[in-house]
Amino acid sequence: MSEDSEKEDYSDRTISDDESDEDNFMKFVSEDIHRCALLTADSTSESFFPRTTQILLEYQLGRWVPRLREPRDLYGVSSSGPLSPTRWPYHCEVIDEKVQHIDWTPSHPEPVYIPSGLEMEPLYPNSREDTVVYLAEDAYKEPCFVYSRVGGNRTPLKQPVDNYDNTLTFEARFESGNLQKVVKVAEYEYQLTVRPDLFTNKHTQWYYFQVTNTQAGIVYRFTIINFTKPASLYNRGMRPLFYSEKEAKTHNIGWQRIGDQIKYYRNNQGQEGRHYFSLTWTFQFPHNKDTCYFAHCYPYTYTNLQEYLSTINHDSVRSKFCKIRVLCHTIARNMVYVLTITTPLKNTDSRKRKAVILTARVHPGETNSSWIMKGFLDYILGDSSDAQLLRDTFIFKVVPMLNPDGVIVGNYRCSLAGRDLNRNYTSLLKESFPSVWYTRNMIHRLMEKREVILYCDLHGHSRKENIFMYGCDGSDRCKALYLQQRIFPLMLSKNCPDKFSFSACKFNVQKSKEGTGRVVMWKMGIRNSFTMEATFCGSTLGNKRGTHFNTKDLESMGYHFCDSLLDYCDPDRTKYYQCLKELEEMEKHINLEKILEDSDTSLKEVPLDLESSSRGSDSSESNESQTYLLKLTSQIKNKKKHLNTKKERNSVIASHQNIGEEQEACDKGHLVQRHRESNSDVKDIKPNVSDVCICDYFRRPLPNQGLVKIPGQAPGWLLKRYLSSQNRFQKLSKDQQRRLLETGEKPIHEIIQPKSTDLYGNCFKVTSFKCSMSTETPSWTEKTRIPTEEQEDWHKLDR
Repeated sequence: MSEDSEKEDYSDRTISDDESDEDNFMKFVSEDIHRCALLTADSTSESFFPRTTQILLEYQLGRWVPRLREPRDLYGVSSSGPLSPTRWPYHCEVIDEKVQHIDWTPSHPEPVYIPSGLEMEPLYPNSREDTVVYLAEDAYKEPCFVYSRVGGNRTPLKQPVDNYDNTLTFEARFESGNLQKVVKVAEYEYQLTVRPDLFTNKHTQWYYFQVTNTQAGIVYRFTIINFTKPASLYNRGMRPLFYSEKEAKTHNIGWQRIGDQIKYYRNNQGQEGRHYFSLTWTFQFPHNKDTCYFAHCYPYTYTNLQEYLSTINHDSVRSKFCKIRVLCHTIARNMVYVLTITTPLKNTDSRKRKAVILTARVHPGETNSSWIMKGFLDYILGDSSDAQLLRDTFIFKVVPMLNPDGVIVGNYRCSLAGRDLNRNYTSLLKESFPSVWYTRNMIHRLMEKREVILYCDLHGHSRKENIFMYGCDGSDRCKALYLQQRIFPLMLSKNCPDKFSFSACKFNVQKSKEGTGRVVMWKMGIRNSFTMEATFCGSTLGNKRGTHFNTKDLESMGYHFCDSLLDYCDPDRTKYYQCLKELEEMEKHINLEKILEDSDTSLKEVPLDLESSSRGSDSSESNESQTYLLKLTSQIKNKKKHLNTKKERNSVIASHQNIGEEQEACDKGHLVQRHRESNSDVKDIKPNVSDVCICDYFRRPLPNQGLVKIPGQAPGWLLKRYLSSQNRFQKLSKDQQRRLLETGEKPIHEIIQPKSTDLYGNCFKVTSFKCSMSTETPSWTEKTRIPTEEQEDWHKLDR
């Protein structure tokens, strides 16, 4: 049943105030409950019946007959009736035509636009005197949300300006559409203004509109003049998206990247101290009299989601392990769905299953997050052995669309409350922000029953390429988790090296982000709490470098997420320890470089990734870097079902035949090395090496953290001699000198045996120093993964 059934609001207004009370009641009956009335204190029968939400008045044979309300559909999506219709703010004009697009993937990657330097920057100082060919005035009829209706405004729609022979016709009064005004400034040139988020005066980024009455072979110019972000991916080669209905019908071609003379620039339209930016491009339509669409990113509407969920609900196989329920209703009375995906539980083992939580579309204009979510659902609900293994091992809670109201009306960032929902996870205003309130409440109750090992909120990013993650810095809460929270993103970058960039990931908690889902869930106790950001443009990595992401690329990230989850939780900890080792080496190398640059900087204040901002971080200034690094490990729990497929179990047998001999040889070499280093430090015996060579040693460039393995640390005597030659060692405090020498003496990787057998525990104990990996370390970085070959090679590392 619905999570918000405790307080249903069936008295939302769906009629105007100038009608009589009787007409109001009859309209309410006919529209919302099909000639049945819910009995409340506001109804006409208040004097006869007590206040309740469970008694309905049904009109039979000329009189009202009370009866109990039918139980709500348990799974939210009815298996027999139609989908719940979309509800709009009452003043929004909506056309009757239903916009649909085919799914299509280009046969070749679509390259980004390379600027020539000769692109024009059109300015339109006298555009008010030109012909207005499209104007949507309905957005400003109300200062705030009042009530909603199915289908929006019921008055006759205002038709666009009468067409001329060569004038394009524009339309955006459909689901997720966004266009406010179009002015014809020349015969084949149009100035466009996109609508801000409803009930705000900002967030102009998303556009999605229809164009008809086209002429083939004519070079048209379109210029959107009211963007507000100074930086944009359009200046890095991103192209607009284009869809032709004739191309779809005749050649089965869907959305494609188009445009020439693309330029993003600051214009002279600034008002009240604000500056606006323009996007301009030229284009030739392929057909005459065609119906075409332009969009900022691949559209994914609320209706698309409902149809997708309906197919799952009607599937006799998938519906057994995917239960769809209504988490809550938005302020416009649209449904927010929550999916529970797991193998049906047969006994008390349900408590042993860990939980994984995914959410998406809290920002309605970030449609790429819905395509990643679709790829995840396609894979986790599929029939592969790994998908079955994930369903057997975990319970997935998925909220695929947190802001359906914003998606329906074509907002970019806000809900109909005029606020960013991803800054209000700490809010107590359930009526204003129902979807995030109920999501937080659901996760809180879930954590009381079982462990949540990962939370991920899917987003889109408008200024950076590639796909990356934002995490939280655990150093101010528990030093032992400082690097452990970076392992999953590092695994994801190795599984998907041509799309996911680990170097772009950031791990901190800024003050302005404390109301986001990522930070709130982390503070609630979810150790791995992430925001996954997907670019609107494309990749700068590997084989995808210089090309746009299409829908299949985005969907593939859903598969890679599942693949990385298997690797992260695999009882065979080979990959886990390899990532941990690389993170330790990155940390040590960055700490060393930072000390050489600024002797007053403590090791604890240095972020792991080079691009991370330290603003908003509550990190302590105390430094015991080596101490807490030694505490890092995982506790392996004996489970009846291991996270290994049959193919992987066979590879385990082959790969571990000589592990004992390799570890023994590695142990001996490791001990000899430590013995020599300790003797050299005690006796202060140093080989005859010139200062020039020493300085050259430390001036070596830092390799790419995500792709190249970093060599071992310099011995303590060499580090001390270098600093002495630079007259910097004496400037350090005694405590910093001691830590500096310890940094050079510590072994690169220390394997720590678990104190207990809890796979996901947080308690660690150092018992011995061993070499965790075989002497032949496999390479992870040269492989490009695709869903059809997910089990063939993990660079010869078994799960």
